[in-house]
Amino acid sequence: MALAQPRERIQYFVEGGHRLNGALAPSGNKNAALPIVAAALLTDQTVQLTNVPRIRDIEALVELIQSVGAEARWLGRNELEITARDLRPADLDPDLCARIRASILLAGPMLARCGELVLPPPGGDVIGRRRVDTHFLALQQLGAEISVNGAYVFKAPKLRGADVFLDEPSVTATENALCAAVCAEGTTILRNCASEPHVQDLARFLTAMGATIEGVGTNTMTIHGGGPLKGCSHRIGPDHIEVGSLIGLAAVTQSDLTIKDAGVEHLRSTLMNFARLGIRPEVSGDDLIIRAGQAMKIEPDFGGHIPKIEDQPWPAFPADTMSIAIVTATQCDGVVLMFEKMFESRMFFVDKLIAMGARIVLCDPHRAIIAGPSKLRGARLESPDIRAGMAMLIAALCAEGESIINNAQQIERGYERIDERLNALGARIERVPARA
Repeated sequence: MALAQPRERIQYFVEGGHRLNGALAPSGNKNAALPIVAAALLTDQTVQLTNVPRIRDIEALVELIQSVGAEARWLGRNELEITARDLRPADLDPDLCARIRASILLAGPMLARCGELVLPPPGGDVIGRRRVDTHFLALQQLGAEISVNGAYVFKAPKLRGADVFLDEPSVTATENALCAAVCAEGTTILRNCASEPHVQDLARFLTAMGATIEGVGTNTMTIHGGGPLKGCSHRIGPDHIEVGSLIGLAAVTQSDLTIKDAGVEHLRSTLMNFARLGIRPEVSGDDLIIRAGQAMKIEPDFGGHIPKIEDQPWPAFPADTMSIAIVTATQCDGVVLMFEKMFESRMFFVDKLIAMGARIVLCDPHRAIIAGPSKLRGARLESPDIRAGMAMLIAALCAEGESIINNAQQIERGYERIDERLNALGARIERVPARA
């Protein structure tokens, strides 16, 4: 197998201080598209997917499924057709697996189809330790044997239904267990499972393939497995994290933006926490309208106490929106405590915001106090991960002067053509290959 080509390194040159105006729709949910592409391996019939975000992580996963024998082709910009007629158990390409965390999502589908898999350690964002134990414990209870020898070696000649309690409500572990359970003989009960919109989208896709799943959207799902799975057509739902990013962007740049088809049924906690920062989009059907001139005033808790915004498992405030909330708070009047509970390195990007002029005290790896508003200045920045990269882009767009964002290809792992789409609304972002 040929090794993957090195990734192109990208810089963004951003001229701040411009208001945006207009309408745009969020891309398809990256975190739904990844497990759904992996789950397409569960059937030997053709699957057609629409509203698939054309981003680096998706393209890397498509290369991975092609490497084990699946046929995959783009029918249009965001339309993907997959036929996994003849899969072969294989050692996956370490370079491809190192690109994305989502390579681990192949464990459940490949076990179900081939009975074995050798998986090199998955890559992804450097935001702290990201356990794989929950995946392995769930798959073991469904009949898999797992060993570690540099790579993870999975074997499961036969999967059997089981009563599985996940030791944490991990999204990707839930998705892996779901994919294995729909092919396991008998009934599986998944307890303490994740229920995020992307998990629900995967469950709907599996149901369209012929699976029987009860309790979608709750923390306990019952899967009646072992039945035949067929090809289907499925549309990926909107990315609620991108919607949260656009809300923050519109607010700090004092812009008039309409977010079309925003999936408002999944935005209750996002809208509630932006309201605590004095930002209140209007809901119009399934669209969100963010007017210029938001109050941008942090609401204290009762008694005048400093408020706290914290992430928690769904349906609470999403961890992936925390970086966006932090940069948004730097432009709001008042003081707020941000509490990131899941990843011990996700907040370390705030030193870049401080260098731009933000008033932030990083209390420890999980908590930061933000006092605003602060006038931000353009700076040379480095994107450490997808969400922090987007937060830096938002900061650069509201800052005075020009910023340079290195390692911007990290942003493009999660946000499709973000420079083109924002430039069409009035932003000034120049995307260039990084100099060697």
